[in-house]
Amino acid sequence: MEYSRTTASPEDTEAFGGELVQDISPGTLLCLYGNLGSGKTTFVQGILAALGANRPFVSPTFVIMKQYELPTPSATGIQRVYHADAYRVETKDFRELGFAEWCADPEGLVILEWPERIADILPEKRIDITFRALTETKREITLEER
Repeated sequence: MEYSRTTASPEDTEAFGGELVQDISPGTLLCLYGNLGSGKTTFVQGILAALGANRPFVSPTFVIMKQYELPTPSATGIQRVYHADAYRVETKDFRELGFAEWCADPEGLVILEWPERIADILPEKRIDITFRALTETKREITLEER
């Protein structure tokens, strides 16, 4: 399945993340592709807000992975979110950090920015989400379920 949507503003991109997560099951891996500034982190902020995660929502670029324990499980059963960023790491580092365990968490949702950096260890079952900046504020977001 492939689906595309164009968002008109950062707020619209954030809202789309919040809408999308309503249909996401625990144990899902979301792989976010796109250039710097394409809306990935804004989208994730919408997901985290919709799930009721405690703020602040920070980009995991420098911490590699930020884990959010949800105060109340989502309607779909998600109890924790692993927001990871592979921009600054090698595949072996991600392996050692526990990437396979995060993906195997039956109550977790893994959101991975810069998945192309660790393509050789990505599970086949995942949702690829590609962000493309069309203008300063407009984004084309394409989802492909694998």
